Amino acid sequence: ASMLREMVRKRDSRLREAYLSYRGTENRDVMDSFLKMALPGTSSGLHIAHIAAEMAPVAKVGGLADVISGLGKALQKKGHLVEIILPKYDCMQVDQVSNLKVLDVLVQSYFEGNMFNNKIWTGTVEGLPVYFIEPQHPAMFFSRAQYYGEHDDFKRFAYFSRAALELLYQSGKKVDIIHCHDWQTAFVAPLYWDVYANLGFNSARICFTCHNFEYQGTAPARDLAWCGLDVEHLDRPDRMRDNSHGRINAVKGAIVYSNIVTTVSPTYALEVRSEGGRGLQDTLKVHSRKFLGILNGIDTDTWNPSTDRYLKVQYNAKDLQGKAANKAALREQLNLASAYPSQPLVGCITRLVAQKGVHLIRHAIYKTAELGGQFVLLGSSPVPEIQREFEGIADHFQNNNNIRLILKYDDALSHCIYAASDMFIVPSIFEPCGLTQMIAMRYGSVPIVRKTGGLNDRCL
Repeated sequence: ASMLREMVRKRDSRLREAYLSYRGTENRDVMDSFLKMALPGTSSGLHIAHIAAEMAPVAKVGGLADVISGLGKALQKKGHLVEIILPKYDCMQVDQVSNLKVLDVLVQSYFEGNMFNNKIWTGTVEGLPVYFIEPQHPAMFFSRAQYYGEHDDFKRFAYFSRAALELLYQSGKKVDIIHCHDWQTAFVAPLYWDVYANLGFNSARICFTCHNFEYQGTAPARDLAWCGLDVEHLDRPDRMRDNSHGRINAVKGAIVYSNIVTTVSPTYALEVRSEGGRGLQDTLKVHSRKFLGILNGIDTDTWNPSTDRYLKVQYNAKDLQGKAANKAALREQLNLASAYPSQPLVGCITRLVAQKGVHLIRHAIYKTAELGGQFVLLGSSPVPEIQREFEGIADHFQNNNNIRLILKYDDALSHCIYAASDMFIVPSIFEPCGLTQMIAMRYGSVPIVRKTGGLNDRCL
C-alpha cells in the first residue's frame, strides 16, 4: 500500500493505464495488477503459486520449509507475484503469521466420491501472502499435533493437493506457474493435466521439485481414486506405476506430468540418474530433457550475522571479533568449560536419521572429546532407536563440560551455535543439497563434509 501511495504522489502513469485496462473486470484481477506493479522490479512479473507441506517459520520440519520461504522472498524481490498454499496444521506456529483470518468463503473439493468444504485462511508469513486450507473432513487430516508421520499421510496430502488446486480454480486466479514440492504435493501435476485442464484451467505450467528422492509416496494403485484420478489410466509403467505391479508412485507421476522437474543440486541430479534415484532412475532418464539440478541457496536476510537478533554480538566477514564473544556466550548458556577461549568448538545441527551419517556423528563426538575439543549437537530423531541411542550418549557425557547434546529443535539456539562454532560437521551419507553447510560458512564456521550431492557443489 505504501508503494502504491508513493506512485500516486509521483503521478505514475502506470496506475491510470492499469485502471483503464482493468475497469469493469473482477476485483481480483485489478488487485493482481496493482500487486505486481507495487512489487520491486518490473511490473511484468509472473504469478507463481507454491503448493507445499512446509514453510519456515510457521510449519517447519526440515530444509524444505526454509526453501519455500527463502525462494518465495527471492522471487518476490524480482518482481513476481508469489503466493503460498499450505495445510492449516493445528500445531503450526500461528504467532509467526501476520493478519491471520478466515475468509468468508468455503471452497468445496472432491474426495472419496463426495464433496467436502474447506475453510480458507489467509495471512502473511515473511512478507509473503499465504493461504491455509482447513479441511472440513471427519478424519481431521491436519489436526493431529504433528506435520508428518501419520498412518494416512498418503490420503491426507492427496486431499490437500486436490483442495489446493480447487482453491486456485475457484478463485479464478490467472497463475503462470504452479510449483509443487516433494511427494506430499506431487499429486498436483497429474490432477492439473488430467482433471483441471479439462475444465479450462490450463494456462499455468507445472514445476515439480524433489528435494529428496528417498521419499516417493508409494501406495496401492486403488488409493489414487480418492482424489479423483483415474487409476486405470495412471497405473501404467510410463505413468505412475511403481516398480511393483499394483502400486503407484506419487513422485513418478509428478516427473511424468510436470513441464519441468528440478532437484536441489547439480551433483544430486547426476546421482539420482543412477542408484541414487531409488528406483526412479529410468523414469528420470526418459524425461532427462526436462530434468535439471539447481543448487539451493539460503535466505541471507534470516541468516546474517551482522543483523542476527539472536546473537550476543553481531559481526561480519570483515570483523570476526564477534565470534569469540558468541562462543563465550554459548559456553555460558550451555555450561561448557571456558578456561581456554581458543579451545576449538565443533557444531552439528541435524535431524538424526541414517541419511545424515549418525554413526559418523557419534564417532565425531567421541573423537572430539578424546582430542580435547568441544562439541555441541542440536537435533532429534523421528526414529525411536536412534533417539534413545543419542539420549544414552548425552547421559554418558552429562558430567563432561566439553560435550553437549541438545536433543530437540531450537531455532534461536541454532543461530547461536552457528555463530559460536569454529568447525561444523555435515557427514551425510547422501545429501541432495543441504543448507547447514551454507549457513555455517555465512557465520564463519568451516564446514567439514562428505563429498556427495550439494555438499560437493558448495564446499569442495
